[in-house]
Amino acid sequence: MPPDAIVVGAGPNGLAAAIVLARAGRSVVVYEAEATVGGGCRSEALTLPGYVHDVCSAVHPMAVASPFFQSLPLWAHGLEWIESSAMVAHPFDGETPAAIIGRSVEDTAAGLGEDGRGYRRLFGPIVRNWAQLVDLILGPPRIPAHPIAAARFGLAALQSVSRLSARRFRTERARGLLAGIAAHGMLRLDALPSGAIALVLGAVAHTHGWPIPRGGAQRLSDALTRYLRSLGGEVVTDARIESLSELPQARAVLCDLSPRPFLRLAGLLLPRGYRRQLERYRYGMGTYKVDFALDGPIPWRDSAVSTAITVHLGGTIGEIAEAERAAWEGRTPDRPFVLLSQPSLFDATRAPAGRHTVWTYCHVPHASTADMLSRIESQVERFAPGFRDRILARHVMTPADFERRNPNLAGGDIGMGVSDLRQLLARPTWRWYRTPRRGLYLCSAATPPGVGVHGMCGYFAAQAALRDVLR
Repeated sequence: MPPDAIVVGAGPNGLAAAIVLARAGRSVVVYEAEATVGGGCRSEALTLPGYVHDVCSAVHPMAVASPFFQSLPLWAHGLEWIESSAMVAHPFDGETPAAIIGRSVEDTAAGLGEDGRGYRRLFGPIVRNWAQLVDLILGPPRIPAHPIAAARFGLAALQSVSRLSARRFRTERARGLLAGIAAHGMLRLDALPSGAIALVLGAVAHTHGWPIPRGGAQRLSDALTRYLRSLGGEVVTDARIESLSELPQARAVLCDLSPRPFLRLAGLLLPRGYRRQLERYRYGMGTYKVDFALDGPIPWRDSAVSTAITVHLGGTIGEIAEAERAAWEGRTPDRPFVLLSQPSLFDATRAPAGRHTVWTYCHVPHASTADMLSRIESQVERFAPGFRDRILARHVMTPADFERRNPNLAGGDIGMGVSDLRQLLARPTWRWYRTPRRGLYLCSAATPPGVGVHGMCGYFAAQAALRDVLR
């Protein structure tokens, strides 16, 4: 008997879509091209035996903030979250102490000296009103249910982070801290909505934290899969789909794909005008990633940096802004902004006793072939003299490697498309999840609310399918 629905791709959004349908009593089959589920949420022994490295996503603030994931009993299927005492550490040169985001707004503000009041005034209202803002932040564009809270958030969010930091903060520590958070958005820091990205991710540190799954990102994907199977859903791995015509008959097909691989799959089944819209979809900066196996912890000059799983390496807002602008404009940054995770300090399952894993990446131009290894290592060494002496092994992933592993990440764009205002509103088109072909949907991070391991793209796509064809 054919299933009610088929999902192509077992990333977090594909699995989320399948869970929504299975919970609604529909039969569903997920086809995954690779041998393991996860998409951008996978873990492997990339360097040496016994070292667990996250292949793409590593730290998951939006997963714990996701209303949909919060509704699932993932703890019963092997998922355990680990949180460090500091959410983010941002070191500086010389004797300037690192800026630290703590679990509370008050603790963070207390560590920022004269900018503490500004930090409290900026993030306090967002944290207090999070329950009223979450549908606006983690949903498709729509009239807000709480317009007053949304308007207050918008006054700050609809600014670039360059402007926002200049207006709210006086010190380089606070400005650099805000810039590092905004740089997760893979945009120029003088562009919109870089301010909104900084505010959302910063607020989530205080509302839900920036945790990691014990055992690696794969544990989140595995827990979603186990829960789906407990509902009667089926997951088939090693099942690469080259054309929609290969699929069994189903009332709904949901594709956890970004526009480029979706076009290869759907081909001439889509109207020409819609195909042209998808062809114009803009992918953004590429990613150059290095995983390290170390014989000891990173020797940070400022020991406070060891209290955080996530570390931002880039110094001042001016330096970070220049690095992101260079990558955006097609130039290779000499001193890239480096995002770093040191999970084995907090999760002993990631490496043999006394050894450690480190996850780093920087932004480069789309589809760049530049070798960034020495530049990434230099940025770590800058704040942790002696880092290179502790390296046992390295594993490099270039933008081309990212795309080969996961065709959704065209040109190495781990965000699956530029997240500027235009493309946040029409992502990937004004149809969002729906396509002109009845029963065919997109459910990837190329749909609202966009990038992040939160499953909300899959959730909303599945809700659309239930309304349209699966009633």
